[in-house]
Parts: sequence; structure tokens; C-alpha cells
Amino acid sequence: MTALKANIPEAGYGKKVVLRNISLEIEEGELVAFIGPNGAGKSTLLKALMGIVPVPRGSISMDGKSSTSQTPEMMVRSGMSMIPQGNRVFTELSVLENLEMGGYLLKHRSEVARRIDSLLELFPDLRDRMQMDAGKLSGGEKQQLALARALMLQPKVLLLDEPSLGLSPKLVTQAFGVIRQVNQKFKTSMLIVEQKVLEIMRIANRVYALRMGAIVFAGTPAQLQQGDTLKKIFLV
Repeated sequence: MTALKANIPEAGYGKKVVLRNISLEIEEGELVAFIGPNGAGKSTLLKALMGIVPVPRGSISMDGKSSTSQTPEMMVRSGMSMIPQGNRVFTELSVLENLEMGGYLLKHRSEVARRIDSLLELFPDLRDRMQMDAGKLSGGEKQQLALARALMLQPKVLLLDEPSLGLSPKLVTQAFGVIRQVNQKFKTSMLIVEQKVLEIMRIANRVYALRMGAIVFAGTPAQLQQGDTLKKIFLV
């Protein structure tokens, strides 16, 4: 089943067009990477899918239901979550409060508590830091908290904007391992914008490449590494 499908003739900021002729699909439980040089429009794409950047024409659908022209809140209610660039957390709130904020749409506190307990099994490093201000966490711990908070509503589709940003090489490997684990455990469909191409290709099922606002490649990681395809994508 197709979890997310988008056809975006164009999108951008005011009169500035950033995306052109975007067509993509993500199957249920699939982990898809979006790569490309700086300024290619990768973050704008995620914002367009999330309803932050308007899509005046075209279509976006989740599970076959149209999501075009919906607000970010409506997208969340439809089953989409997004982790912005930099693994942002509410720095002045505790780890526990951050997780509770992630479950703000849940009606019963008992369900909030149950989901927190379930996520702590996946992110045990957070268990002893529940009362700590999130701003005092390490980069890797903030990444885990941002991911755990986004999972509180058990989204069908999760958008991640450069989850490796600011992490050491060791933590990047760890972060991608956790992301893959989440994908497999919860069957969450994921679209990940990432600059660390070789690392993300190790866990992605498929890859799209964006250049100057347009898709220039769609295929498997193995296909991407054939010939000089990868070089041409990043060649300025």
C-alpha cells in the first residue's frame, strides 16, 4: 500500500519557485532517502509535504486520501510527523515534558504514559534523564528525544530533515541504526533528507536525488552507486 504520494508541479516562497515537477511515492513501511547538494530544495520539499510551504497546484495524499492544502496541524492529525533540521527539542522543558508534548493529541494520560514507557524501551538512554532539562542533553540524546517525541502519536509517515546534523561520526552510525530500528519495529514509513549520502544509503530502501529543485534520480542505493551517477548529482 502507498503511504504517501505527491505530485507537485511547483512550490516555493512567494514568487520564488524552489520545487519543480516533483513526483514521489513512499510505500507503507518503506525508508526513503532524499539526497542532493546544498540549496537543492530538500528541506523545502519536506515543508511542502507537511503543509508549511503552500502547494498551489498538484496533489499530496496519504493512504489514498487527499492531504493537499492542509495545515501542519491537520497533517499531524492525518498521521504525519516531522523532525526539523537540528533535532530540535524544547530546551527549557524536561525530557518527560517534551515527550508529553509529543502526545498532546492523546485524550487519556494513561495512554500518554503507556507510550512513553514503550518508547523508553527503544531509547533507554533517556530513562535516567526524564527530569533533566532537554537543553542539557548531549547531541545524540537530543536526537533520540526528538525522534521519541515524534513517535508519541505513532505517525504513519515520518519526515526527518538531516538527523545527522551536528553529530559525531560515531553518533551518526548510532542514530541511523536507531532510525532503522524504529522503521522496522513500528513499520513507520520514513522520508529522510540527508547529506551523509554513503551512511544513509546503508539503511534506505530507495533513494531520490534532488538538484536545482527537480528530481534527477529515483532508484535503489545499488543503482545510485553505478557508474558516475552520484558524482553527477553533486557536481556543481
